[in-house]
Amino acid sequence: MGWFTRTKEGITTSTEEKKETPEGLWYKCPECDEIVTSEDHENNLWVCPKCEHHEKIGSDEYFALLFDDQRYTELGADLVAGDPLGFVDTKPYKERLAKSRQGSGLNDALRAAEGKLDKRTVVISCMDFRFIGGSMGSVVGEKIAIAADQAMKRKCPLVIISKSGGARMMEAGFSLMQMAKTSAKLTQLAAKRLPYISVLTDPTTGGVTASFAMLGDLNIAEPKALIGFAGPRVVKETIGTDLPKGFQTSEFVLEHGFLDLIVHRKDLKAKLSQFITFFQS
Repeated sequence: MGWFTRTKEGITTSTEEKKETPEGLWYKCPECDEIVTSEDHENNLWVCPKCEHHEKIGSDEYFALLFDDQRYTELGADLVAGDPLGFVDTKPYKERLAKSRQGSGLNDALRAAEGKLDKRTVVISCMDFRFIGGSMGSVVGEKIAIAADQAMKRKCPLVIISKSGGARMMEAGFSLMQMAKTSAKLTQLAAKRLPYISVLTDPTTGGVTASFAMLGDLNIAEPKALIGFAGPRVVKETIGTDLPKGFQTSEFVLEHGFLDLIVHRKDLKAKLSQFITFFQS
């Protein structure tokens, strides 16, 4: 046994510590443990070929998927968050922002862009979970406002792809104000009779769910996405009882009347094109 674990050389071969697949070359599905090459996973739009688990992807991937020829013009790209409260928890907010920018290559948790979708002009805003859990701060609210203004200027549809842990606590009231701000902008869009389609992905929770994510003329979601205000663990601890199977998945939310449709990622562009054609006819 000493030879098997190589304890004499201080080297362990324990399967608990050994990575089963080289990082970057292979993808192991967290739901069914199916292993495919990273290249095949990407070619399948980051969806497991066995159980169809939709892996989280960011704005780069959604923009490439939805905009014709992957061409678009980004809106408000240079906006960055301030630190109006001088917030400090385990580290100063300024340090957290700098680390997130460096690690993700993003300026904040949402990007907005204008381009063509099946030859029709559209404005798409997409959240990135890699930036502080896709949390909504003042920059997210301002970019949605810019996107709505551009849609009104161009008289075109607005699509928002949500993926968020909720409002950003480091901005406190400034973050919560974005719920009202984004809702007001969408009201202006509706007054112009321009369509707004909300796409909810895994996870969409907190203040984002309580504002723009649920205000679409159509609310659609990817399969098995977590959608809700408080997460399942918080709800269970609050009510003190077990939750229904699949609680707060997109399938559960659809069954209870809070969604219009669940759309597989491979069908997303075609469905959005179909909806836009319907609204503009």
